[in-house]
Amino acid sequence: MYLNEDPEYIKETAMLIEEFLNQRIQGMKNRAGQWITPAFPKLLYTLDENNIYEDSEYYYLTKLAVKCTAKRMVPDYISAKKMRELKGDVYPCMGCRSFLTPDPINHKYYGRFNCGVITLNLVDIALSSKGDYDLFWELFDERAELCHKAHKERIAHLSNTIADEAPIMWMDGALARLGHNEKIDKLFYNNIATASLGYAGLFECVKYMTGCSHMDGDKGQQFGLEVMKALNAKCAEWRKAENISYSLYGTPMETGVHKFAKALQRRFGIIEGITDRDYITNSYHYWVKEEVDPFTKLTKEAEYQALSPGGLDNLHSRKATLKYVNLAKGCARKSANGRHYLEIPCQA
Repeated sequence: MYLNEDPEYIKETAMLIEEFLNQRIQGMKNRAGQWITPAFPKLLYTLDENNIYEDSEYYYLTKLAVKCTAKRMVPDYISAKKMRELKGDVYPCMGCRSFLTPDPINHKYYGRFNCGVITLNLVDIALSSKGDYDLFWELFDERAELCHKAHKERIAHLSNTIADEAPIMWMDGALARLGHNEKIDKLFYNNIATASLGYAGLFECVKYMTGCSHMDGDKGQQFGLEVMKALNAKCAEWRKAENISYSLYGTPMETGVHKFAKALQRRFGIIEGITDRDYITNSYHYWVKEEVDPFTKLTKEAEYQALSPGGLDNLHSRKATLKYVNLAKGCARKSANGRHYLEIPCQA
């Protein structure tokens, strides 16, 4: 829902956005006749100069959007200002939060796709190194290359797919217009598809190696940013060598954080503050028990967001701290000037 996507039809776009939001606020009836929150399709609302200030022409839509978020957990928010700054264009993510790599030549974002994510367990690297920094970086290179190898195997396998297997996608224009019996292999190159290098557990990784949080503004954060930059360097290296758009992605890990945590416990036992719970921390986020208000969280995590260009940002609202509408409104305004993507899961 981007007002300025086609300025000639901005009035009509505003009417469509208003209707989409009102329908989502109402919800969808289930088989029992109850109005429920549909999980999909996902809604995205773009914040720009003409809808983020109280005196702006389309601010009424932003108020409606945050009312919808407070009740239905969507829309998520995209900052046009930060998108232009970080990516050069304003375009939606795929599904929940995976972003395509920028296309500064053709500005093509519809009809492209992502061929999957392989996720690096940063906590395992740290624990395997036993706190030795030289060994950490040696293991980092080894495990990153394992992810790279898995991606190459996946792409090699998918490259043999014939367009006829999914004609709507590959032959009729959803993603391409290939011919009968034509392979889709060419679509993995030249910045058409993206391949995501995922990561999880930055907090626990940094905590084990430095004894500090990756948000401490000191040595913990310095090491955390160093890890993120090294991950991006791997993507850049592979992209240059293969002409495949590898990109760093903060894996959502809805169930994976539990699987990774259990695997760590089996390998390393219970380590206080690191493996003594049934989850590891998602991507670059604050540990959930760190005391931080939503707006500080937005500001501090934004420092990592530019280093996670393939996607993921997520604000978890605090229970019983603020009215959800006011929280969502404040976070949306903060997001417009600080980060390019924001998801606000509110508890009804």
